[in-house]
Amino acid sequence: MEDTFRHKGLRKKMVEDLQARAAIEGLDRRLAEEKIRRVCRAMEQVPRHCFIDTAFDSFAYQDRAFPIGDGQTISQPSTVLAQTVLLDVKADEKILEVGTGSGYQAMVLERMGAQVYTIERQKEVYVRTKKLLLDLGGSVRTYFGDGYQGVPEEAPFDKILITCAAPEISLALLSQLKPGGRLVVPVGQDECEMTCIFKHADGRLTRSIHGHFRFVPMLGSTHVPRYGK
Repeated sequence: MEDTFRHKGLRKKMVEDLQARAAIEGLDRRLAEEKIRRVCRAMEQVPRHCFIDTAFDSFAYQDRAFPIGDGQTISQPSTVLAQTVLLDVKADEKILEVGTGSGYQAMVLERMGAQVYTIERQKEVYVRTKKLLLDLGGSVRTYFGDGYQGVPEEAPFDKILITCAAPEISLALLSQLKPGGRLVVPVGQDECEMTCIFKHADGRLTRSIHGHFRFVPMLGSTHVPRYGK
């Protein structure tokens, strides 16, 4: 997992390009600029090429999604940027990621100073990514299980990020979100609405929509109570 000067140069160029053209529907670009810069600084620290097959090494810093096996993908860098900006990460916040996948998004959150807990449904992906995150020296806590159920033993969380297409939102996850917290999730199937849900102090939920994105589907129990669209 060598991180060469070439990789670092390509990564810097990727981040500069992302920062220059970042536009998130529903957010004022001027007001969001500092959030965009913070996320981009974290992304510049994370060697994306380590999270994908070596066959794609030459393309690792293009704004493209790549397969990582088991029917999953690593998201486009622009999608990672958008979700992370919407999450509005603060240092030392406790964040749950649902859908560990390659581990790239979790590492970006960790580099922003968050305490990251991430859960993966597919055992092979979980085992592979847990080892990778340990090898890269991060402090991300990894769990194997049903993402719809979250990680109740570690709740409550300041923020929750779902990195796969959810047709509905689990009530179990919403119950693990602190008052004043937010949950970011692509809602739908295939073509998804990027949705930000804010939980008020009295438990009320409000939502905003921030454009359309493509994600692989979220896997989980069909018997879990859900918060509908």
